[in-house]
Amino acid sequence: MKDFTRNFKVKSVTVSRKPSETEEETWSAFIGLFNENNPHLKGRAPFEVIEIPSIEKVRIRELRNISYYLMGNDLIINNLEEVTIGKENSIVTITGRQSLPK
Repeated sequence: MKDFTRNFKVKSVTVSRKPSETEEETWSAFIGLFNENNPHLKGRAPFEVIEIPSIEKVRIRELRNISYYLMGNDLIINNLEEVTIGKENSIVTITGRQSLPK
């Protein structure tokens, strides 16, 4: 997959991984896009899933309210106004704007 940068108007995202089929391959990053906070609590499906193969790591920058759920091994980022997802080489970077509750 070529390098890219895309912007999305979303309320939350989940960041997950898909294991490789062989030990020589790297994993794929799965990023689910949602129009509501905490969609995992309601069993909601994302309106779009970004699957990015051959990823070494995911960097999350400029976002402050991030939760990691051990039960599902997912990161949840709520209270988003928009998110930018970029891929360069084997690294995915997620940035965006949040409107955090007081």
